[in-house]
Amino acid sequence: MSDTPPDCQAIAKRIAIAVNLPRHPVAVSFLDSIPANVEKFQGTEPSGCSYWRLAAEGRVFYTVPENHFNCAVGAYTHNIALSPEREKETQQTLKMMFELNYVKPEEIATIPRLAKAPVAIVYAPLGSAPFVPDVVLFSCRPAVAMLLNEAANRAGVTSGAPALGRPTCMALPASLQHGAILSLGCIGNRIYTGLGEDEMYMVFRGRDLANIADSLDTIVSANVALSAYAGVQRKHLASM
Repeated sequence: MSDTPPDCQAIAKRIAIAVNLPRHPVAVSFLDSIPANVEKFQGTEPSGCSYWRLAAEGRVFYTVPENHFNCAVGAYTHNIALSPEREKETQQTLKMMFELNYVKPEEIATIPRLAKAPVAIVYAPLGSAPFVPDVVLFSCRPAVAMLLNEAANRAGVTSGAPALGRPTCMALPASLQHGAILSLGCIGNRIYTGLGEDEMYMVFRGRDLANIADSLDTIVSANVALSAYAGVQRKHLASM
């Protein structure tokens, strides 16, 4: 596991100054070995995305595959094989979703997955990350998502993908594969993480974050100027 780049904390501060975020951005890294000097998660959570909530609240820890067995869908997107006694849960969960007409069977093959199963997954607030993050999750309101998306576009790291929906956790492997991802979330994620009705996610690769932060400064300044311009135009040109 790599040490945190010296600018990781600085980047988090720059982004927090530029845009109003309801909670800490969450840094996630998928590791091939158990990390040293990081607390192992103790306890249980109903889903992999539940760990986003804990990291957004300030905790730094790692999980192992067994910590993800409670959510068959999340285990699938993270390429984690369930234990033999839990394998039936995947089919049971999918059966329920099919019967509710929530997911079509042919959609399963299109859901992004990690290329390989991680040995450990580390979660942390971006500013406290003890590792180089593979992906960073921002929970934000639409106006902030707009700015982050414009910054990603200016930085040349947009994916060109449409906004993703359920399952929310597929946004992580999708970002690793393609770049910046906008996710509208899903009902399970909103319950497990406390994501507000007026919030969504932007997900970036860790390696792109410095360029996005640089672009964000420019984008925010441009939007301030354009806001003033649009206000004048509306005042003088709107006639109804």
